[in-house]
Amino acid sequence: MSAIDLSVICIYCLTLPFIAFALSGRQDSVSTYVGGRHDLPWWAICLSLVATETSTLTIISIPGIAYGGGMVFVGLGVGYVIGRSLVAWLFLPRYFSGHAGSVYQYLGRRFGQAMERTVSVTFLVTRVLAEGIRLFAGMLPVAAILSVMEFPLPQWLVMVVIVGLTLGYTMLGGLRAVVWSDAIQLVVYVMGAAACVALLYHHATDMQIHMLCHSNRFHLFHRSRLYFLDPYTPCAAMIGGAIMAMASHGTDQLLVQRVLAARSLADARKALVGSGVMVGCLFALLSLVGMLLWARNDERSLAAMGLTTSDALFPDFIVHGLPQGLAGLLVAGLLSATMGSLSATLNAMTSATLLDFAAPCRTMARWARLSPLGFARLVTVLWAVVLVLVALGFARSNGPAVVFGLSVASCAYGPMLGVFVFALFSRRADRRDVLPAFIVTLAVMCGAMLFWRPHGHAIAFTWLVPLGVAIMLACGGLARGIRQGRA
Repeated sequence: MSAIDLSVICIYCLTLPFIAFALSGRQDSVSTYVGGRHDLPWWAICLSLVATETSTLTIISIPGIAYGGGMVFVGLGVGYVIGRSLVAWLFLPRYFSGHAGSVYQYLGRRFGQAMERTVSVTFLVTRVLAEGIRLFAGMLPVAAILSVMEFPLPQWLVMVVIVGLTLGYTMLGGLRAVVWSDAIQLVVYVMGAAACVALLYHHATDMQIHMLCHSNRFHLFHRSRLYFLDPYTPCAAMIGGAIMAMASHGTDQLLVQRVLAARSLADARKALVGSGVMVGCLFALLSLVGMLLWARNDERSLAAMGLTTSDALFPDFIVHGLPQGLAGLLVAGLLSATMGSLSATLNAMTSATLLDFAAPCRTMARWARLSPLGFARLVTVLWAVVLVLVALGFARSNGPAVVFGLSVASCAYGPMLGVFVFALFSRRADRRDVLPAFIVTLAVMCGAMLFWRPHGHAIAFTWLVPLGVAIMLACGGLARGIRQGRA
């Protein structure tokens, strides 16, 4: 690693926490800590949403997918925009009318505290597992790149440094620090990706550009008959992707928390729909990197280049294909992606803990002799420790455990979206029907993820959420019919 690259990385890592803390302002209450002051501009929330849902895995994986499959992730982005638009006009008005800090408080008012806490615990468990594996997997390319650049650090130390820096500004600055730091981090890795596109295009020959322009790699969808096994067919991307976006951005506290911090319903809608458009543009930018690398390598396969997986493509280019300074910026961008999703997760889990379990938290705060804000910061620290332990646990696990960690959030999204559909659109829905249906559906989805392999392949991730919603609605309707029959 050159001195310039190391300087870029160090300057970024040392200045970001101070900038985020300075922009966050004074934290004087728990509501400010987990909900902001409802004065954040919509464009900052929009950038924060994009940074939260993207990670290091997103940045390194999409170029590899585009290298072999074209612009299919952009097609998935079309479904994301449709789903977010539905959430903006169907879900958000009800959330804002209730002035909820946690999206699960809406369920508490509709179905009672047991329903609220059950769904909140589901969110906390699935988020710990999903973010734990994202933290570990996101640390791997950073550690590998640093090693190749002759600045090797142990993987556990890289993880501790990332968590420590993120925890610092998250704990001190609350949600406002998370939103502003996310906005900065997104700009960093978008600039890095754009610089890669410019560099690859500048060094490409006329023949390579002609080959790329006349290839069939600009298609947005796969033409496949494996409708439920391929996530990039038109139906899977647009219908499945839309329902997945409705679940993630309409029921997941990690993302809904930012939208609820907007100044008004109109600003929340602009932030939510705008984030879908921006995610599509980010997917297109990263896909273009992969396609230009395909042209640069004269259509050679990854195996012919000595790469074992598609995820190794972009890190290999960062190490061997970028000039000094720009390589450091890209490593900083990878750190940004990991820190952005991690800070958002810590604050969202803290807010769900404090708001959905308010009475037990007040009791523990009095027992620990801490102020409400001090206890909130302690909860953030404890969740950071849990995430590190879970990530280290995945480091010692085998492949199926890793797959479980990546897929578990999608399995929970279906039952969660089904609960909210009952709460928002069914006046006759009753807790006695919905709560058992939620538990049964969650168990069925976990079993399907682990054991269901039609034709020897796992079901496409874009269909997991629609499947969960369908099962949840069927179970809820069946439970209501049985209860009325007994009555």
